[in-house]
Amino acid sequence: MEPKSSSCGGAGIRLRLLVVLHLLLLVPSSAMAFNYADALAKSIIFFEGQRSGKLPPGNRMPWRADSGLTDGAQYNVDLVGGYYDAGDNVKFGLPMAFSTTMLAWSVLDFGKFMGAELPNARAAVRWGADYLLKAATATPGALYVQVADPNQDHRCWERPEDMDTPRSVYRVTADKPGSDVAGETAAALAASSMVFRRADPAYSARLLHAATQVFDFADRHRGSYSDSLASSVCPFYCSYSGYHDELLWGASWLHRASRNASFMSYVEANGMQLGAGDDDYSFSWDDKRVGTKVLLAKGFLRNRLHGLELYKAHSDSYICSLVPGTASFQSRYTPGGLLYREGSSNMQYVTTATFLMLAYAKYLRSSGATASCGDGGGGARGEVSAAELVAVAKRQVDYILGKNPAGMSYMVGFGCRYPRRAHHRGASMPSVRAHPGRISCDAGFGYLHSGEPNPNVLVGAVVGGPDSRDAFADDRGNFAQSEPATYINAPLVGALAYFAGTTK
Repeated sequence: MEPKSSSCGGAGIRLRLLVVLHLLLLVPSSAMAFNYADALAKSIIFFEGQRSGKLPPGNRMPWRADSGLTDGAQYNVDLVGGYYDAGDNVKFGLPMAFSTTMLAWSVLDFGKFMGAELPNARAAVRWGADYLLKAATATPGALYVQVADPNQDHRCWERPEDMDTPRSVYRVTADKPGSDVAGETAAALAASSMVFRRADPAYSARLLHAATQVFDFADRHRGSYSDSLASSVCPFYCSYSGYHDELLWGASWLHRASRNASFMSYVEANGMQLGAGDDDYSFSWDDKRVGTKVLLAKGFLRNRLHGLELYKAHSDSYICSLVPGTASFQSRYTPGGLLYREGSSNMQYVTTATFLMLAYAKYLRSSGATASCGDGGGGARGEVSAAELVAVAKRQVDYILGKNPAGMSYMVGFGCRYPRRAHHRGASMPSVRAHPGRISCDAGFGYLHSGEPNPNVLVGAVVGGPDSRDAFADDRGNFAQSEPATYINAPLVGALAYFAGTTK
């Protein structure tokens, strides 16, 4: 399925396109504008393409169908639903919970800019929260954290509707703890409870109660799920940062959601042990330290909560590290201006950093504050304003949408030139409507290795993105650059909402 757009093809408009391109060469690049509302809508539709379970009427990714309808059944537990994390058919609890947390944070901080997309954003949050609620409450004393054996899943290239690899179920318990995944699940449930506080108070209360119980479980039975579940989660989503960051993150979200002073007392008593004094320069499904500091800095900036000054100082340090020309600048950008971090799927770090810059700009602006960047000697700036953070964030969003050396949108289905070969099983193979017959495990690899564009457009998916020199290979086999993921899109939803609502 290709998106229909009269502006993206047709011989009859080639001459006009040449004229437009000629005119664009005469216009400064800063004049390039994007339809942020369209990008926002598509970034949310992507989550409908990642859904597992019984799809609701009106699912806007029409080439998808029901899948994973018996997940958990062999263990007498209902684990139907949730999201596939990326281009495979595994339901990994840690990145799914983080994606849900970031979707909820996007709605909480930027929902007022979402307009008609707010119900769709809430639906995306709820799809994740529904699953996490089941995973957290199905069995007393246990949290279900994964469905499917990733080693077996990755030996096949199958549509989710066809998958016949083992749908093994993994959980953490008091004897096999997982404070990292449990702490993130608590954060996701707490943040989601705030999204539905007015729209569905009873559901919101259930989420918050479950969040409190899961956090208590995480804190009482400490340990990393990477140690407990070993090769079932590693090297796919090892908790490389440990579990301390998720405990502080979870407590911070529970305080924001419940306003229960006991959670702030927990932060104050345990903060230093759990990483409050560490400077860290990335935010991801694995490492929550920077995100926690920005979240807690809000409490200091808006409410002057005692004991949170430290989090404002560390948030300043992180934020200033992203802004060229400041005394604390230490980030790396590509020649074309994209924030860059070594490793696979760079875009995940771009979208989380962009979100934090906009959230922090909001908190700074509301209190009339700036970010302190240290000694401004040697011509370096000693502080950064909210407006400057917004400008840096906008450059990242614009790069993703097409203002880059390749002139390419890294969001599938946005603009005329975007990745056509995303590393994604369902998108790369004929849909069950186009090809009702089953496509086997081994037969699917023909589609993985094909040079043809994906037959289905995974609308709104943001892929891993270009390398350190702005080069991008639209190659399905290059998963580091071409694979989308829920945790890339989730923070971007908030950023796109902000620009959709504030850009004239």
